[in-house]
Amino acid sequence: MERLATAQLLDWKNRKRRKPLLLDGARQVGKTWLVQRLFGKKSFPAVHTADFLAEPNLAGIFDDGLEPERIVSNLEISRGKKISLDTDLILFDEVGECQQAIDSLKYFAERMPHAFICATGSNIGLLGSFPVGKVEFLELFPMCFEEFVMASENRPLHEAFQEQRMGHTVHGELWSLLLDYYFVGGMPEAVQAWFHSDGSPLERSERVKNIHRDLIAGYQRDFGKYGGKLNAGHIEAVFRNIPGQLARVMDDSVKRYVFKDVIVNKRRYQELQGPISWLERAKLASKCYPIDCRPAAPLEALTRENFFKLFLFDVGLLGHMLDMEYADQRAQAASYKGFIAENFVQNELRARVRYPTCSWSQARSEIEFLHRCRDGEIIPVEVKSGARTKARSLRAYVERYAPKHTVKLVGKAGKWPDADPNLIWPLYYAQFLNKL
Repeated sequence: MERLATAQLLDWKNRKRRKPLLLDGARQVGKTWLVQRLFGKKSFPAVHTADFLAEPNLAGIFDDGLEPERIVSNLEISRGKKISLDTDLILFDEVGECQQAIDSLKYFAERMPHAFICATGSNIGLLGSFPVGKVEFLELFPMCFEEFVMASENRPLHEAFQEQRMGHTVHGELWSLLLDYYFVGGMPEAVQAWFHSDGSPLERSERVKNIHRDLIAGYQRDFGKYGGKLNAGHIEAVFRNIPGQLARVMDDSVKRYVFKDVIVNKRRYQELQGPISWLERAKLASKCYPIDCRPAAPLEALTRENFFKLFLFDVGLLGHMLDMEYADQRAQAASYKGFIAENFVQNELRARVRYPTCSWSQARSEIEFLHRCRDGEIIPVEVKSGARTKARSLRAYVERYAPKHTVKLVGKAGKWPDADPNLIWPLYYAQFLNKL
């Protein structure tokens, strides 16, 4: 399966001088596969990997110091292979397991800017220290919807998606894939099982459910392993509470996160701040900040630290944690399709457009997202999970602030209105907000 981040990796490779590249992301989003197989195997004659989780003893290559020449020599000895710094890729995998490996990146940046040094790691955001200014960061997320379309191996449909075509035929195919994506999500192992295993949709859905179950169990183990001074039970309580709070809404906007009753005897933001921050830094949750005044740049200046919506990082795992079946996602009942659609758009914006995200609310009016265009204009983005496009909140926003443009993301084919600044797009085109 292809990943869009390959293009950024190739851009990094083609520079004459480069900093080490640190690939960050939640566990199991495909970081190692991307670097080793999709990028490394196709772009370099050899890839030399040091996996500090699978082989803890490899930390010994740093025992003689952090000079890059000595590290490379020790890696050659441990692997029994010569390394060409002009042509080969060196990969430090699960770099968070070895602080010396992280520290060494500073010296590779300073003394070997011609070398191809890449590091990957889960929970990078949880590290106590890393060489700021000496590495280039690349975040990898679960596969976005475009990558899901690519994984379907329908090239004409992917071309139609890239061209943002409207029409009933295109919409029928993309909408069907979107409903599949709601169930499968973007974790590469789940996507692989969905598209590249035999059996009926029911049989494949059972495989996906098993993968989701194992992923959740793995994240729970991480809470104890990487939680540090935080109570692992508190992290898990917040993590498991996210789907439940999202599911409280019907076909309406997601409400701000409520701190009461998440952890016994704790009801204030200050008491939950640690676990929430941990999940965000581990890339397992993301925030959207509601704004209750006239939107103006910078939007971040109008936000409040303790006032936010909290979303799960993968829509497939969200459905799994709510015990939703494949048939449930295909049916799109009004009782849950609203928050599924909003979480989907949040994840698309985070991966492809901008983060953190913001929304707007005043009185009984709510706009799911605010988008700052390339020319600086701030426009409202209304999310409607069904085919109904009437939006009272959007009318209220327009009456108050008279924006030059508006966008509705809806559950139907959408349209390209001639000279009309009020755009109506199908939900699956959320990533194209980055073109406005």
